[in-house]
Amino acid sequence: MPFEYKKVLMLGATSGIGWALAAKMIENGVSVIAVGRRQEKLDEFAKQYGSGKATVDTAAFDITKLKEIPGFAKEIFTKHPDLDCVFLNSGLQRHLDWTKPENVDLDTMEQEMLTNYTSYMHLTKAFLPYLQKQAPKPTSLVFTTSGLALVPIIYCPNYCASKAALHHMILAMRQQMKQIDSNVKIIEVYPPAVQTELHDDKHQPEFQGKGRSLGMPLDEFTEEAWAGLSADDNEQVPVQAVKTFMGFNGWEKERQGTMMKMMEMMKKSH
Repeated sequence: MPFEYKKVLMLGATSGIGWALAAKMIENGVSVIAVGRRQEKLDEFAKQYGSGKATVDTAAFDITKLKEIPGFAKEIFTKHPDLDCVFLNSGLQRHLDWTKPENVDLDTMEQEMLTNYTSYMHLTKAFLPYLQKQAPKPTSLVFTTSGLALVPIIYCPNYCASKAALHHMILAMRQQMKQIDSNVKIIEVYPPAVQTELHDDKHQPEFQGKGRSLGMPLDEFTEEAWAGLSADDNEQVPVQAVKTFMGFNGWEKERQGTMMKMMEMMKKSH
């Protein structure tokens, strides 16, 4: 089936996965509101895709400015009352080495958690009521997490922790929405390592120029992720390695099954 939403707010649209998926949506007739911190990149996106098969709008915003998020959500929905999909995709990744605690930068750790997790909670709280008000029209919140939410690696443990926290919240949030038969679908996209600027030297100099070659090519990721988002069963969209050896089709499904059993046990005890 085709992607069922007609207008998407794409946060983190100025590079990497966000840019690529937003472009793919426009190619398939889905209107996009591209959001990011860098106005020059937003202008570039609008220039490149503004004459495509769907409308393009842009909004410069820094999601780490938490107090400004409610006003941003109101502004977006005032201008775009037909917005039916909010795609939370922004993120950053940094190295962290606990063998040298004197070099651990707690401010960097806090910024990573703020960007990857805390801001998502503020954005969810701000945007969810607007999506709920559109009932019975189907709407969605889409979250980009990571295969590292399931299987951590040692060079970026704080990034892994932030994605694991988000993954757990999404699992619980989805079931809460289902319990009230909500019109808001909760979708999670699990990328593996993808060749984007996330790994560039300006962000992670530890890679010594090799970061951009890590993972699967961005165009291959985009095709597989888009196919998953356009499928009938699109609540969870694991891509490539996340399915093959990071546990999604094995112990992660078993773990989610255990979660459902615990929910049933708790219902019976109340």
